[in-house]
Amino acid sequence: MEGVTDKLINYQQIVQQLLTGYAEVKPAYGDLEVETIFDTQRDRYQIVHLGWQHKRWVHHCVIHLDIRNEKIWIFYNSTEHDIAADLVDLGVPKQDIVLGFHPPFMREMSDYAVG
Repeated sequence: MEGVTDKLINYQQIVQQLLTGYAEVKPAYGDLEVETIFDTQRDRYQIVHLGWQHKRWVHHCVIHLDIRNEKIWIFYNSTEHDIAADLVDLGVPKQDIVLGFHPPFMREMSDYAVG
């Protein structure tokens, strides 16, 4: 594929490995499925919970990550996992992780990339 770098391929593998591991844990509540959604063409990655909790339908994005300009953007995380720290543990430098759920002025105060 044209334009795909070794760094991008590595980050795609790391993100998929990480989310696949997270998805192995079924929620303790409700009759919920855990789905991983990997759009490797556009580099968008999610974990979604769907199913029934009591008599209520649940369809909830639990984690949303994108890879943009060879940086991993964390857009949403409703879990107890510290995704940024887990990415660092898997070899991603902090300057390649963007906490996208924070506004840019707050990102400047973190140890992670601004964007």
